Amino acid sequence: MSYLVLARKYRPRNFTEMVGQDHVVQALTNALTTQRLHHAYLFTGTRGVGKTTVSRILAKSLNCQGPDGQGGITATPCGVCQACKDIDSGRFVDYTELDAASNRGVDEVQALLEQAVYKPVQGRFKVFMIDEVHMLTNTAFNAMLKTLEEPPEYLKFVLATTDPQKVPVTVLSRCLQFNLRPMAPDTIREHLQKVLLTEQVSADVPSLRLLARAARGSMRDALSLTDQAIAFGSGVLAENLVRQMLGSVDRSYVFRLLQALAQGDGKTVVETSEALRTHGLSAASTLEEMSSVLQRMAVLQAVPGVFMDESDPEAADIAQLAALMPTDETQLLYSICLHGRSELGLAPDEYAALTMVLLRLLAFKPGTTEVAGQEKKTLRLAPRPLPDVPTASLATTVPAPPPLATPSEKNKLNQAAALVHQAQDAPHTRVPEEQSSVPADAPTALVSLPEGQRLPVREMSKVAGSAATFGSDTGASEVPPPASNFKPNQPQVHVYQAPVATTIEAVQVHVQPESRRDVPVAQVSAAISPNPEGDFWYATVQSLIASEAITAMVRELALQAQLVARDTDQWLLRVERESLNHPGSRDRLAAALEKAGYPVKLVAEIGRVTDSPARRNAAIAAAAQLVAEKIVFDDPLVQTLMQDFGAKIVPGSIKPGVLPKPV
Repeated sequence: MSYLVLARKYRPRNFTEMVGQDHVVQALTNALTTQRLHHAYLFTGTRGVGKTTVSRILAKSLNCQGPDGQGGITATPCGVCQACKDIDSGRFVDYTELDAASNRGVDEVQALLEQAVYKPVQGRFKVFMIDEVHMLTNTAFNAMLKTLEEPPEYLKFVLATTDPQKVPVTVLSRCLQFNLRPMAPDTIREHLQKVLLTEQVSADVPSLRLLARAARGSMRDALSLTDQAIAFGSGVLAENLVRQMLGSVDRSYVFRLLQALAQGDGKTVVETSEALRTHGLSAASTLEEMSSVLQRMAVLQAVPGVFMDESDPEAADIAQLAALMPTDETQLLYSICLHGRSELGLAPDEYAALTMVLLRLLAFKPGTTEVAGQEKKTLRLAPRPLPDVPTASLATTVPAPPPLATPSEKNKLNQAAALVHQAQDAPHTRVPEEQSSVPADAPTALVSLPEGQRLPVREMSKVAGSAATFGSDTGASEVPPPASNFKPNQPQVHVYQAPVATTIEAVQVHVQPESRRDVPVAQVSAAISPNPEGDFWYATVQSLIASEAITAMVRELALQAQLVARDTDQWLLRVERESLNHPGSRDRLAAALEKAGYPVKLVAEIGRVTDSPARRNAAIAAAAQLVAEKIVFDDPLVQTLMQDFGAKIVPGSIKPGVLPKPV
């Protein structure tokens, strides 16, 4: 007797045997039970999910005569009557299957529709099943529209397609549509276990997991691969044999690669890539398996422990990798693996392309060290947008122009501009002590200006590197306490100088003018609710950012956090969003602080933040914007253009900048 393949031998004969399509089975069962039957059905879905099977079961349900020949329409066909047997064997005269892939013309469709005028010969209904209906021509679709809309009461249409987007909407609107979904790997694995138990074939669970994943949602593909695996393993399904047959990459290689990437171990990454080449394992399969593991890692990082399958032997390894790798790196590696698969065919050697993708994963890892003696080149990027400051006191619209500036105001403006250009001409000098009491090594400070100086200036200075900069072997510079002469009722100067190893352009000096459009410094300070530890935390965070010691999510945590209290060995931070309070980000921030000279443990709490570096930066930017708008509106030439020619300033076009040289 000839051998019948598993995909045909175990094709479901009734609705109770179908797996993975409960939503379709329930709808059709209820419709058959209540006999609320539509005249046309459209089944869509990928290959091997049961479209043709559902069509045949539906045809048997409509024409089943029962074991005694007295049966009627039922949701549970008997399978023993003549109609059920003939439909299963493909000999039922009233059930017609048309393959539209090879019979796509109007002549074939018209020949089928000519049979619609004749009543059923043996059964209760005529059933026309058109498979791959999207392959029909437009003329063929138009030819069947009228019959499809109003068929005889004894005629039922069943259409099946893998691409419903190509079916005209005029056909879709005449059909009851059911989408058969791809089956989950666990569903396929459980069905394979039942089939192999019936076939008395021994199989281990890991081999069935491999077959279920390789099927990609298709039960027919899973059964076909199982047939192949039984032949390959001589009647036994073992993990190593199935993996060899499929050409799948052992997950141990994937775990080794991800662990090396998390630790920045380039040597292990290259050695593992060469091992894949030696064993002839697929490069595309490697990236696919890495993507699958990274996806599960991302789920565990977002929702720890909720979607973990304890029966999966790989769950412990994936959980360990999820705890080892930060969330932002997991997302980056997942994206690079997905895009890397499309590049394998472009390279002359797929293993060389795989190595380049893996090295790209390592190159984009934050904190990787530079090669000795190699010059580091960085791009000058646009500044990051500052977060909004929730203060009602900051103006959002451009007000009407004020009266022309008086000669005394113009003199003060020239004096302020002269001070700016004096600082620019001497980039390695600081503001004189009589004008600012900021300590010599302070990264930031708020100081009071002399009485009467009220026009805005912006000072750009350059700070030369020293041996005590951040990240040097000699140690980190100590951040001083805030200046003691801060007076909220006087105009303030905000000076920021980042202690980095290379020469940078840093610092902004803002002078608060006295005008009806200006926001007093006291209001800006009240908007951020300064904390006693705020000045120290602001200076520390700015130093870490300027030295590129923290990036990505760690930088956001430092900017959005408020330093509530600090002890000799522990600091308490407060953040508003739970997404920032990630253990990996806190550990990396603590490591950066330890390199800066603060070996402390960070503890974070969720609450309302009133003083953070991000809020201070936003308040400073808002004050600078008001200053820039005042300078433009107070300019005599601008006043003349607006009064004589009706000129208007485009909202949003004014940006803070360096003052012009005094005249």
